[in-house]
Amino acid sequence: MNVVTNASKKILIADDDSSIRLVLSQAFTRLGYQVRATGNATTLLKWVSDGEGDLVVTDVVMPDENVFDVLPRIRKERPRLPVIVMSAQNTLLTAVNAAEVGAFDYVSKPFDLDDMTSTARRALARPADVEASKAQARAIRDERLPLIGRSGPMQDVYRTIARLVGADLTVLILGESGTGKELVARALHDMGRRKDGKFVVINLAAVPRERVEAELFGRDDGDYGKLVEADGGTLFLDEIGDMPLDAQTRLLRVIDGSEQSVNPKTGRPPNVRIIAATNRDLRALIQQGLFREDLFFRLNVAPLRLPPLRDRTEDIPDLARAFLLRANREGLPAKTIDAGALERLKLHAWPGNVRELENLIRRICALYAEELITARIVERELADQQPAVPGHEGPVTLATLVERHLGGYFAEQPDGIPPAGLYDRVLEEVERPLIQLTLSATRGNQVRAAEILGLNRNTLRKKIQDLGVEMARSRR
Repeated sequence: MNVVTNASKKILIADDDSSIRLVLSQAFTRLGYQVRATGNATTLLKWVSDGEGDLVVTDVVMPDENVFDVLPRIRKERPRLPVIVMSAQNTLLTAVNAAEVGAFDYVSKPFDLDDMTSTARRALARPADVEASKAQARAIRDERLPLIGRSGPMQDVYRTIARLVGADLTVLILGESGTGKELVARALHDMGRRKDGKFVVINLAAVPRERVEAELFGRDDGDYGKLVEADGGTLFLDEIGDMPLDAQTRLLRVIDGSEQSVNPKTGRPPNVRIIAATNRDLRALIQQGLFREDLFFRLNVAPLRLPPLRDRTEDIPDLARAFLLRANREGLPAKTIDAGALERLKLHAWPGNVRELENLIRRICALYAEELITARIVERELADQQPAVPGHEGPVTLATLVERHLGGYFAEQPDGIPPAGLYDRVLEEVERPLIQLTLSATRGNQVRAAEILGLNRNTLRKKIQDLGVEMARSRR
C-alpha cells in the first residue's frame, strides 16, 4: 500500500444507504484515500462540477435522481473521471445500462469489499489525461460562445468587436464564405445597446433579384419589409455584394435620409443599425460598375475582416471539440477526437472555412460507429469529399496533390506522427522528379536546366549526383 500516493486521490461516494456510505468510507480511508460521501445525486454533481474527486462510486437509485440520468452529465463535465456503479438490481439490463452510459465498471450488491477496493484501484490507476480534460472543459465553455478561437487573427477580431459594440456605427464585415460573418453580426447586436431589439437578417444572395426591394422596403399589400421589422434593432444585410443596383440606390437614399420609410406602428422612420457582410471584393465590383461607390463608403464606416480558417489553424482543435459537443447536444452520438486527427485537420486547406469543418464533424458523428475519431477516419472522409484527379472540374494545384499525398502519409503513422527527418525526405521526393523532368525537357543540357530551375550549375550537378538522377540523352 502506498499511502503517500493514495492520499493525493479523492473518492466521491454517493448512496442513500448510510451503512453503505460508512463501510466504503472506512475501507477507502484505511487505504489512505481522501473520501467524501453523500446520500443524493445533486450534491455529487456539485462536487464533480467543482472539480472534486478522482473517482466516483455511486448507487443507481438515488432519492433525487437515477444515476443513469446523471452519468451522461458527469461524462460531459469530466470525461476522464471514472465512475463505478453499484446496484442491488442485479440484472443484465442494469449492467448493460451502466456500460452504455460510460461507467468504468459495474458492481452488484451485496459486494465483496476486496473486490470493490480492487476495482477502485484499477480505476484510479488509469492514466489521467490532464490536457484532454482541460481541452474538454474549454470546449464546453467555447461551445456556448458565438465565436471560438484564441489565435492571433481572432484576437484582432475580438478587439475590433469590443470597440464597436458600444457604438452604433454601420459595420461592413468582410470574409470568405463560412468564416462566421453572421455570428459576428449577431455578437455585435447581442452585446450592443440594441440587444433588446430585433436582429433581422436578409440574405441578398438567396432572394430573387426582382424581389429584393419588396423584401427590404415592403410591398403595397401591407408587408412593411425588413427595414421596418428591424426598427429599434439591427438589420443584417448578408451578401451585400449581390444586391441589385436599383435596390442599392434606394438603400443609399434611406441611409442618407433622402427617402424615409415609416413604421406604421410608431408613425416615425425606423431607427435601425445596419450591418452588412460580403465575401466579394466590393472595390472590384465598383470598377465593374456593379456596386455603387457612394453606398460602399456609407457601409464601410467600420470595416471588420474575418480571417479564413487556413490562417488560424491553431483554432481547429477548439473548434472541432466544440462542434462535437454541439452535435451530441443535437442528438448525434457522443465522440472524442485524438491528437492525430486534429493534426490532419490542420493540414486541410478548408475552402469552406469554419462551416466546412462543422459539417465534416457532424458527418463523421453521423456516419462512423467509432467513439474515437482518428486521423484515418478524417483522412478517409476528406478524401471522399475531394473530386478524383481524372476528369476533375477546375484545376488541381500541386499544393492540393501534395496535401492529399501527405495527408494519407500522416494518417498511416502511429498517432499520426511520422519519423524524424520528414522535411528533407519530402524535399528529396519533390526535387528528384523536378530535376529529372527539367533535364528531359532540355535534352540533358545542364546549363539550360540550371537556368530554368534557378540553380547554380555546380549546385545542379551536385544534386544530380546526390539524388541519383538519370541523365537524359541529347537527341538530335
